Order: sequence, then structure tokens, then C-alpha cells
Amino acid sequence: MAYDVVVIGSGPGGYVCAIKAAQLGLKVAVVEKNATFGGTCLNIGCIPSKALLHASEMLAEAQHSFDALGVEVGTPKMNLKKMMAHKDATVAANVNGVSFLFKKNKIESFQGIGKVLGAGKVGVTGADGKTQEIETKNIVIATGSDVAGIPGVNVEFDEKVIISSTGGLSLEKVPAHLVVVGGGVIGLELGSVWARLGAKVTVVEYLDTILGGMDGDVAKQFQRMLAKQGFEFKLGSKVTGVAKAKKGATVTFEPVKGGDTETIEADVVLVATGRRPYTDGLGLKEAGVEMDERGRVKTDGHLRTNVAGIYAIGDVVFGPMLAHKAEDEGVAVAEIIAGQAGHVNYDVIPGVVYTSPEVASVGKTEDELKKAGVAYKVGKFPFTANGRARAMLHTDGFVKVLADKDSDRVLGVHIVGFGAGEMIHEAAVLMEFGGSSEDLGRTCHAHPTMSEAVKEAALATFFKPIHM
Repeated sequence: MAYDVVVIGSGPGGYVCAIKAAQLGLKVAVVEKNATFGGTCLNIGCIPSKALLHASEMLAEAQHSFDALGVEVGTPKMNLKKMMAHKDATVAANVNGVSFLFKKNKIESFQGIGKVLGAGKVGVTGADGKTQEIETKNIVIATGSDVAGIPGVNVEFDEKVIISSTGGLSLEKVPAHLVVVGGGVIGLELGSVWARLGAKVTVVEYLDTILGGMDGDVAKQFQRMLAKQGFEFKLGSKVTGVAKAKKGATVTFEPVKGGDTETIEADVVLVATGRRPYTDGLGLKEAGVEMDERGRVKTDGHLRTNVAGIYAIGDVVFGPMLAHKAEDEGVAVAEIIAGQAGHVNYDVIPGVVYTSPEVASVGKTEDELKKAGVAYKVGKFPFTANGRARAMLHTDGFVKVLADKDSDRVLGVHIVGFGAGEMIHEAAVLMEFGGSSEDLGRTCHAHPTMSEAVKEAALATFFKPIHM
């Protein structure tokens, strides 16, 4: 039986692509190597981490804010087993939801390891070792990414003491000391979960800043906030070794700019140094599909590879490794295959760090505008001046708007604060339509809301804020 589209991988990019293609009238099949759909995001990434982040945030709120709000509940206690059960139930609900959507849209699924056998042919090797061949007009590579490890350092993950993000979601007890290698999104999110549950957290980061690539103002203030929460930082530090010890593990590192080597002991070491495209065993090289120097699949402006009928989306191609970026590419590819004009605006892809407070960003950072020689103006507004933030005891952080100096078109918005991940989207919509800071500042916002800080930052950009 021949298909119009075979998608290899059922993560956010793959399953969204499959559903959209089916909605557009195409006959679709999905190949998934794991027992459940949803890829890293739904099973061992975005979804379970958010369940633990929320649960641990509620614990911290009860411990530190309830009394000031006049809510007396006694001493809150953590039940890690129940917390993990909540995480698992959340994962199951989302995974089962994808399975339901596949059935609803008449998408066929094949469990096994997918391999491109050439244009129009996909092999699926099941657990029994037998391979069946599927014929298709189009193939979409949506296999996502895997843990990258530490360049030049041999790291043996046991997911108990030396762990990746996968192990970081399933620890059986709270470590007394958690060392996180990597000051990026994954490390800070999981580090904050275990910090709230009682662990001492030390972050060892190669760069001189956390959240490399995010706006400098945001990164600096956010680091100060995490330090108040008990985080310790070893910045500008190159990790040279991670090894198991009699009790726990050790992390050895040295200053990037030169200096003495240091070794610290930990109960658990979380290696969160990024991810790499998952292309192992896909047969891409044999099929003649071009790859770039970082192991990603090369695609053109329409997500097509150099081999006719083979497309690639998500973490295996250029761009931020974000689930929603993969989803948008999945929709675009499905539309392109169906003869429509699929498109992704890579300049307006929001990024969120789901810590407490959250960090959210869309568009250009101030450093990027400086490097590009773009004349710009800046408007900032702190949550300390926001009435709703005061009422909720969430006054940490600010909103920052960057706009073109001449046209006033908004080029970037950066937020650190409670609910930043929800507030960033009005900026994304504004930028999608080429809006100005004046457009945003003159848009009526409900009072009292945290989002009024976004309006005030926009007012500060084109003229003056009202409440500061």
C-alpha cells in the first residue's frame, strides 16, 4: 500500500505534520521507534518537566507566600511519590491524546525503527528484527534530538547518579547536592525543580552568563533571582571530567580563561549541555541526503532536502530546538506537500524558560541589534510598579521592548516575571503583523493585569510610561 506521506518520528513536529497532512486529504502513515507517541517532548521533556515545575512551584508558594496572603495551612510537606504520579498521569493523558488524534484522522502507525531506503521507500524494523517496506510519495524526517553530552569528556550516564534530563525527571529522592553542568534552559528548569524540593544546586557553565543567546539584561537579573533562591554559579568554567565516586559523583572543571582546576562533590550530577540532532541509523547518507557540519539535515526555504520527495523538520534541521518551532514546520511541510504555500516566520518564534519566575523572549536581543548595526530604542517597565503583581506578591522582573528607531516597528520583546510565558504572545502577534510599540502602547489592556506591564514597556519605548 502506497502513502502520500510517511512521517518518521511522532514528536511535536511529526505528529502535527501527520495530522495536518491528513486534514488536507492526504493518506498518511507515521513510524515511531518508541512504544508511545509524542517523542521526547511529551514523554521525557516538555510535558513531564512542566508537571514537576508546577507542582514544586505550588509547594514553594505554600511555604513562602501563603502566610503573607493570610492563608494558614500548617507546614506544607512534599510527597515525591505523589508528585511523580502526577507527572506520569500528565504524560499518559497527552500521549493518549495523540493516539486518539491519529485514529480520528485515519493516520496509520508503524512501531519500529524507520530508515530511508531511497526516494519513496521507508523500511521499518520491528522489535523482532524483521523489516517491512513502505512505499510513499513523500518522506518527512521528524526524528528530533538526543542528549549531547559534554564535548571532549566521556560521560557515562546511569540516570541515577550521573543523569541526563531524562533521569532528572525521575529521581527517587531529593539529592542533598545537585550539580548541573550547563546553564541553559533545561539545566535551570530541572535545577529549579530540585532546588524547590530541598536540594542545594550548583550550576557549572562554560559561558560567562546563563541562558546564552537570551537578552543580556534578562540573563543578569534572572541570575540574581536564582541566586536568591539558593543557586550557586560557577560561570566561565570548562568541565573536564564527570565521574562516579564512592558516594555520588565528582565534577572537575577549570576556568575557561585559565587558572586552577577545581573539583566539587555531588550526590547527583545533571548534564544539561544541549542536544544533538537524532539521525543515527536513518539511512540518510546512503540515500544521498546532504547534512551540515553539525549533523543536521540540510533543507531549503521550503524544508526540502536535496533528494526529491524527502523533507525534514524540527530538531534535525537548522534553528532553535523548540517543540513549537517543529510544530509550525510540520504544518508548513504538510501544506507544501498538499500544494499550498506553507511558511514559517523564524523571526517570530517565542522562547520560554519555565522557571519561577519565567523568562520569555521573542525576536531580536539588544546585543543582536548592536552587532547588526540597527538603530533601535528601548522601553522597560518593572513589575514592582504593576498593581496586579503587588497583589499576588510577584513583583520580580520586568518587560523590555526593542523597536526600530525610525519606524518604531517592534523588533524584540523580553520578559522576566511571573507568567512571562503567557504574556509573550501578544508581542508575537504584534510582531507577526509588523506592529509598532505605539500600536501596542495604545491597545487597551484590562486592569489590573500583569500584561499591563507589557503595555507600559511599549509606552516607554515610543514616548513615556504612565505608571513610572
